[in-house]
Amino acid sequence: MIDPNGDQLGIMKTGDALRRSDQYGLDLVEISPTAKPPLCRIMDFGKYKYDQEKKKKEQKKHQVQTKLKEVKFRVNVGDHDYDTKMRNLRKFIEHGDRVKISLMFRGRENAHRELGFEVMQRVIQDTVDITTVDQTPRLNGRFVNAILVPKKTQK
Repeated sequence: MIDPNGDQLGIMKTGDALRRSDQYGLDLVEISPTAKPPLCRIMDFGKYKYDQEKKKKEQKKHQVQTKLKEVKFRVNVGDHDYDTKMRNLRKFIEHGDRVKISLMFRGRENAHRELGFEVMQRVIQDTVDITTVDQTPRLNGRFVNAILVPKKTQK
């Protein structure tokens, strides 16, 4: 048995422990039920639960959640379109998100799949300063997909 100040009161019967906790106006909480004899503490259980919830919320607040954003390209993408998509891709990476680059082949574009892989390599080369390739460009049906992640910054 431990009192509210952290001092050990020794081994005592449950009834005596409950009376002692009532004298303090606090709760008797079983800390370690599997120990022989079980370990109990006199504390304000409501305040303890409140503090635990507060700690959880604080930890959640400092947690960073990364999302997977997608930028879609085409085989015959224009220069202005390409620049706009690259600007968005850079914005996503700087925000700390992972980015999935996808390129879809339509119709006769399937005959020239090497052009699609060239576009993907161009994107990877243009972002090599801020990204690392998590998944290399792969053909998946009519799509070519790659995943880029932000580079780790050394402090």
